[in-house]
Amino acid sequence: MKRCIALISTGGTIEKTYDELSGVLSNHVSVLDVMLVSLELRGVEVQRMQLMNKDSLDMSPADHTLIAETAGRMAEAMAGVVVVHGTDRLAESGERVVELVGTPASPIVFTGAMRPYELRSTDALQNLTEALLAVQLVAPGVYVAMHNQVLQFPGVRKDRDRGTFVKVAT
Repeated sequence: MKRCIALISTGGTIEKTYDELSGVLSNHVSVLDVMLVSLELRGVEVQRMQLMNKDSLDMSPADHTLIAETAGRMAEAMAGVVVVHGTDRLAESGERVVELVGTPASPIVFTGAMRPYELRSTDALQNLTEALLAVQLVAPGVYVAMHNQVLQFPGVRKDRDRGTFVKVAT
C-alpha cells in the first residue's frame, strides 16, 4: 500500500529557471517534476499541487494564509504534506500554519533551496529528498527539512549568515 504525500508548490529559488533572453533566474516554469522523476520513491505516491509560482519575497500575508490553509486541508486528507517554498519567507508560512492549524492531522514539512535546481552546485535535490523522507518519519507537526536537519515550528528562522535554517528560543 502506497503512502500518499501531497507536494504543494509555491515557487522560490528551488524552482527558478534561467531565461537566456533576459539573462535572469525567475519563476516561470516548475522543475519539480524533473526532480521527482530522478528519485526512487518506492511505496510513495506524490500528488502535486501548484498553488503559486512566486519568489517568496513577493509573497503577501494573504499568500502565507493561503499556503497555511491549503497545507492544513491537505494534511487532513493525506499521510503528509511537503511544501516547496522560497527560503526568504518560508518561516512566515511555517509560523502561519502553526497559528491557523495548530498541530495538523499529518506532518507538514517545508523545504526549499539556497541555489536553484538548474545550477550545477545546488542543494535543491538533497533538500527535496530530505523533506520527502522526513514527512514519512516525523510526528504530526510543522517542520522545515533542509541541509541534513529537520526543525520544528514555532521558532524556526533563516540564518542568512550561515545560509540555512536554525531553531531559536520561543
